[in-house]
Amino acid sequence: MTTYGTIPTTSSSPPSTPNLVYISRVKNKVRAGLGTRQPWKTMLDPRSFGIPITLSQAMSRVRINVPYFRVNYAMVALLILFLSLLWHPISLIVFLLLMALWLFLYFLRDQPLLLYGHVIDDRIIVVVMTIFTVAVLLLTDATVNILVAVAVGVVVVVAHAVFRKTEDLFLDEEVTGLVHNGGAAA
Repeated sequence: MTTYGTIPTTSSSPPSTPNLVYISRVKNKVRAGLGTRQPWKTMLDPRSFGIPITLSQAMSRVRINVPYFRVNYAMVALLILFLSLLWHPISLIVFLLLMALWLFLYFLRDQPLLLYGHVIDDRIIVVVMTIFTVAVLLLTDATVNILVAVAVGVVVVVAHAVFRKTEDLFLDEEVTGLVHNGGAAA
C-alpha cells in the first residue's frame, strides 16, 4: 500500500538527545529561578538614592529594602566572597561546591522547600546557608579573607539598604512582611 501524498501523523524528526533536553531544562530553570530577583536597573538607579533624615527612616528603609532585594543582596555578598577567594584555590573549589548547594536550595527552587512535611521559609534557608558556607570555608585556612569578605558584604548590603529610597518600589506585603495603612513608605 502506498502512502504518497499523505500527511504523516507522527513526527519524522529524530528525538532530541537527553543532554540537550536537560540543558534546555536547566537554562529555563536558571531564568525562572533568577527571575525572582529584582532588576539590577531598579536596584542601582542613581535617582533612587538619598540620605535618610532620621534613624527611624534609615531603619524603615532597611526593613523594606532587605526583603525586597534579598536575592540581589545574596548574589552581591556571594560575589564578594568569591572574589576574596581567588588566591586560595582549595577554598575556591569548596566555595564552588557550596554555590551548587546555594543554587539548588535557594536560587533555582520553583517550589517551597519541604522538610518532614513542613515548609521552610526562605529567610531561614538564607541564614542557615550563610552560616554553613562561612563555617565550611573557615575550615579551608582562608579565615582572614572570609571574615573580611563577609564584613564587606554586610557593609555593602546595609549601606545600599539605608541609602536606597523605597517610595518607587512596588511593594508586596508577602515579600516585605509589612502591611501598609495607606501611608507612603519612608
